[in-house]
Amino acid sequence: VQLQASGGGLVQAGESLRLSCAASGRSPSTITLGWFRQAPGKEREFVAAIDYSARAVTYTDSVEGRFTISRDVAKNTVDLQMNSLKPEDTGVYYCVAGGTLLLRRSADYWGQGTQVTVSS
Repeated sequence: VQLQASGGGLVQAGESLRLSCAASGRSPSTITLGWFRQAPGKEREFVAAIDYSARAVTYTDSVEGRFTISRDVAKNTVDLQMNSLKPEDTGVYYCVAGGTLLLRRSADYWGQGTQVTVSS
């Protein structure tokens, strides 16, 4: 599975940003998709995931209620709508697939990262 993410940028605290990711390759419509992020000097952490049918979603606690993950099953794309952004949301965001994403653990496939910077 190949993953191509886009949509990062620089915003001020409280503003919104939308990330998008296109999945291609072997059976992308049957695989869980999601996002991880890595802040400067920190380990990568799980952000959100959505299952192949777009019925099951899960978020890390720190983004619950502010971020929304969605999926277009027909187009094999996954979006992450990020509202009320905080400086601590700054980092490189990675589109990911497979693994144990719905358990907020690991992914089998990783796309290139896209930078999100939130200024205070």
